[in-house]
Amino acid sequence: MAQIIDGKAVAAFVKNREKDKVADLNNQGIKVSLAVILVGNDPASCVYVANKRKDCDELGINSIEYALPEETTMDELLALIDKLNKDKDINGILCQLPLPRHLDETQVLEAISPLKDVDAFHPENVGRIMMGKYEFLPCTPAGIMEMLSYYNIETSGKNCVVIGRSNIVGKPMAMLMLHSNSTVTICHSRTKNLKEVCNGADILISAVGKADFVTADMVKDGAVVIDVGMNRNGAGKLCGDVDFESVKEKASMITPVPGGVGPMTRAMLMCNTVTAALKQNGLK
Repeated sequence: MAQIIDGKAVAAFVKNREKDKVADLNNQGIKVSLAVILVGNDPASCVYVANKRKDCDELGINSIEYALPEETTMDELLALIDKLNKDKDINGILCQLPLPRHLDETQVLEAISPLKDVDAFHPENVGRIMMGKYEFLPCTPAGIMEMLSYYNIETSGKNCVVIGRSNIVGKPMAMLMLHSNSTVTICHSRTKNLKEVCNGADILISAVGKADFVTADMVKDGAVVIDVGMNRNGAGKLCGDVDFESVKEKASMITPVPGGVGPMTRAMLMCNTVTAALKQNGLK
């Protein structure tokens, strides 16, 4: 039976650490501020933004929200981002994705200053991740690395398989595992012999977005299994990519859904925001 990797506990540890840093900054007269832009009324995005607001309140970070109508134009959105880039009182800028279809997501992400890019989606920050010389990391991969460290899970020399090649999770996750001296394989929809590849993994990370995609016959005995998925099964119940009940019998450690990777994503956003404030004030 696998040990459960408790993302809520690790997130609480990270947030307490960052809360102390925020208090130190406040004592120096520096107020940490995060600007969140939400375009439209996507229900999931609204929930995420509300949760981020709670996290900011918990840590003492000033959360400033810009709720824009669905019909907002590119020029209007870019003008707001330019204004926030120039505002010295704003440390981090987050534009909630997905955007309405008429807006160019790439252009929007590239418009955010790399110094305030707390999602780490700007090409400059992506390039720094490739080189291993980064200030910010995408929140979900960073959260996974934090969990591995918290539970003293050895990565050096281990075989790591990442299922999924998105710019948000799969690709940066693979780079971070490579930087931690793992031997990394990235799998995707065109991968042949997926089951056999996954069976060679000491650390298996699934970010494919399909309910119960990873089954027990794909998992090596004693593997560490990290489930990034956030899906609904046929009964409408929240679940991950991993068939948890069967896989937990083979894995040595496993993240649940909910309560695994999800809380870490939000915690690392707070971490990036504090890092931005420290950097912009010459303290890092």
